[in-house]
Amino acid sequence: MSFPFAVQSNSIIGVVHLTPLPGSPGYRGSRQQILDSALTDAQALIDGGVHGIIVENFGDTPFTPSAVEATTVAEMSVVVRAICLLAGALPVGVNVLRNDAAAALAIAAATGSTFIRVNVHTSAVLTDQGWISGRAHETLRQQISIDAGQVAIAADVGVKHALHPEGFDAAKAAVETVGRGRADAVIITGNATGASLDLDQLVQVREAIPSTALVAGSGVDVANVAAILAIADAAIVGTSLKQDGQVDRMVDVARVQALVEAAAR
Repeated sequence: MSFPFAVQSNSIIGVVHLTPLPGSPGYRGSRQQILDSALTDAQALIDGGVHGIIVENFGDTPFTPSAVEATTVAEMSVVVRAICLLAGALPVGVNVLRNDAAAALAIAAATGSTFIRVNVHTSAVLTDQGWISGRAHETLRQQISIDAGQVAIAADVGVKHALHPEGFDAAKAAVETVGRGRADAVIITGNATGASLDLDQLVQVREAIPSTALVAGSGVDVANVAAILAIADAAIVGTSLKQDGQVDRMVDVARVQALVEAAAR
């Protein structure tokens, strides 16, 4: 399956950060409020001209390290399906935090989404949830067994909010993730949500996987998007598109428009 944001597409993928879902410690609202908030953000991203949307259970901290509960899958499926209907032909992706690729793939297949993001697809990293190991072998077999062959896999390399060994070689890891992990796209981020990424590292990964879609996954804004998309093919953007650049606020249409215009230039 090819990633919907192909090489040299210069695409902006806007993030819909879901507020805490039922079953998570932060849940204080209602299902209707969650849906309304998600659809409002999705519409703002669409109105601003993004080329795709990714939905994630951002408010469900602290995240489970592997499999989420059934209620999370159910709640996300309802919201993601509504966003898919709103988005029409616009590609929609799913990221189930912290690293439930099985749930993300199931949600994507059931809702008509076109891709998933997997934070740890291969290898293993130490995170604030403890050690997380990639389960590429399970994800790819599940993809076949549940008829999800149309859902592309975008995998992080050197994922944020994690410790990486001294001398970590992102380029080599990217080659392994694509070659042995069979990922359709590679995502490179900074060390935290909204944190700037290392352009030198991005270049090294680009050179290592020239024919695979490369995505910048954090720290993208109006000031640096041109430099980043001169190397990467797409950018997943959340924080800088929010009101006042604050991750816990709603999407600002004007910020989306400005970023999309800067990317096009």
